[in-house]
Amino acid sequence: MVINLLLAAAIVSPLAYYDRIGTRLGNMLSRYHISQHPLDDEISQRAWTNLVSFYDFDHSVYLKSDLERLARHEKTIDNEIARGNVGFGYEVYNLYIERLQERLDFATNLLAKGEWDFTVDENYRVKRKDAPWPESRADAEEHWRKRLKNEVLAMKIMRELDMERKAARAAAEKDDDEGDGEDEKEESIKKDETVEEQLIKKYRQYALVVGEPDEETVLQAYLSALSHAYDPHTDYMSQSVKEEFDMDMNLSLGGVGAELGFDPDDGALKIGKIMPNSPMGRDGRIKSGDKITGIRNAEGVIEDITWQPIKKSIKKIRGPKGTDVTLEIKPKSDPTGQTRHIVTLTRDIVALDDQAATGRVERVSIDGKELKLGYVFLPSFYGSDDKAFGDPDFRSAALDVNRYLADFNSEGVEGLVLDLRGNGGGSLREAILLSSLFVPNGPVVQIKNAHTVGAMTIPPGNTVAFRKPMVVMTDRASASASEIVAGHLQDVGRAIVVGDSRTHGKGTVQRVMRMGSDKYGSTKITTDRFYRVNGDSTQVAGVAPDILLPSLLDSLDIGEDKLDYALPFSAIPPADYKLCWNARELVAPVKARSQARLAGDERYRKHLANVEGMQEIGDREEVPLEYASRKAMMQSDRDLSELDGDEEESTEEKVISRRRRNQTKKDDVVLDEAFRILADMVELNGGKELPEPKGWWE
Repeated sequence: MVINLLLAAAIVSPLAYYDRIGTRLGNMLSRYHISQHPLDDEISQRAWTNLVSFYDFDHSVYLKSDLERLARHEKTIDNEIARGNVGFGYEVYNLYIERLQERLDFATNLLAKGEWDFTVDENYRVKRKDAPWPESRADAEEHWRKRLKNEVLAMKIMRELDMERKAARAAAEKDDDEGDGEDEKEESIKKDETVEEQLIKKYRQYALVVGEPDEETVLQAYLSALSHAYDPHTDYMSQSVKEEFDMDMNLSLGGVGAELGFDPDDGALKIGKIMPNSPMGRDGRIKSGDKITGIRNAEGVIEDITWQPIKKSIKKIRGPKGTDVTLEIKPKSDPTGQTRHIVTLTRDIVALDDQAATGRVERVSIDGKELKLGYVFLPSFYGSDDKAFGDPDFRSAALDVNRYLADFNSEGVEGLVLDLRGNGGGSLREAILLSSLFVPNGPVVQIKNAHTVGAMTIPPGNTVAFRKPMVVMTDRASASASEIVAGHLQDVGRAIVVGDSRTHGKGTVQRVMRMGSDKYGSTKITTDRFYRVNGDSTQVAGVAPDILLPSLLDSLDIGEDKLDYALPFSAIPPADYKLCWNARELVAPVKARSQARLAGDERYRKHLANVEGMQEIGDREEVPLEYASRKAMMQSDRDLSELDGDEEESTEEKVISRRRRNQTKKDDVVLDEAFRILADMVELNGGKELPEPKGWWE
């Protein structure tokens, strides 16, 4: 039961050396942050709000009286941190767990009863960021009653709509064979389980994640709240968080090479995709669908990991390259669940290739003429800043893209679509190197800190890797390094930018600094601002497209300006730069062609209707809890074809993950038009390539 689980959680308190971490962080923030803002009462109030909102973002767990009790620290956090006192972070967490215990007791009992009246005309408020905290426990329970009723109703209707859609497909195709047997078996298991039982498991897993004492996680939350008081990208990174950060930048980790997920049926780690050239993939004894129930600990004993937080279990599986890990496996092949295998694997560096650059040649027909066009999708600007070129584990986004460009040149492609949609940024070095693949020389981005302004330029002696027309695709999730590249290629006339009305708007630079030994963690502090070569900051404003092709993300309430305490837009004088090609001259005629073409494109009209429908969903404050009204709403929402997917994902996550899954499919109407725009550029340019620098830059 969830009740027993949370009662077992001990009160968490800071470790002895955490006081030194707090003091060092406070000193570093006020000293190195670009704002040079002192650690004062204003920062204290911001940190207080950040911390309380982090735990209770929808104002559904704490009571109003709890906030009044915590408010005595609202203007004292700065002084406490200066003295090395991080205790307030633990006070907030422990009170949260106490109140969460009460809420989950209520939720479990209400779900177990399963008594709902969906004929009552009442609504549930879905946007609660600005809602008042409950006055009393009774007020909190009334909110949770509606919350649970909303979840149960949505799941019941979702099942009904799934069955109706499946029946309609079967009738249309006159084919009852929907998927393989394994999928049918999995679906039948879910149907046998009530939605209330599924929700009890969901809340049980949530309690496991937040209810187990973990001093480092609580410190991470508190010091992140303090760091975010300066700006949303300044952060504290505990030792484990820093390790995760390094893995993301290197696109690699020391592990066994499998995607792992929590199985709510038995609390084990369920194995999903196994990477072929990984320790688990090479060994072959463990299959997708098997479950990990135990891990051998330092004492040589197999430790039961069922019903343990997934983050901690995965951390035990990971480790340095060349070390062994022993797993207890419950195979999928035994339906009784009684069989156990003991498998020892030697950890290795596992490449996270799902985040690496991918490319292909696309054949596009325009007026009966077929063109060969290149396409590169870059999900992030990864790079091994801690490894040298030639190291077997060295990774570089620019180097990977360059390999595709070499292939494109050899195959005679006539243009390139560089897709930076969903790319949240990464290494600044990689951004400069990527731009240098397409532009011969000159400044790429200007950087301003608290004292000076400078420019990062393309390295001397640079050789352009690709000289043909380019389209760069962006959206609201394109941020930081993506905005640097898109803005630079646009400013110097090298490419036409297409996509959402603007990019994310992150125009700041963060520097990672050690705070001492590894156990003290690191801090990531905003020390500089980005400015385009034309002098405009990408901060808040982002990069506007030359040709607007909105995605579903363009209708969502996302972007730098939506983040708390974001730094404002600013501008500086332009850098000394010149146009390197004629993309600006092509914008008007290409845009006219695109608009004329799309005016008669039924797929694109449907896409725009989806964008408008998504805007309506995003503006929705409440949802009905009456069955017929809610079903009509959910059916209308589901008709937005581009939103199919995991209901647990946010809309932003759903759009981005769907796009990544479908990179090779022909169902991306925005990408299709980007190829046609590129084909227009090729035609209007008459096959000309980017000339040598002489005559253009000199």
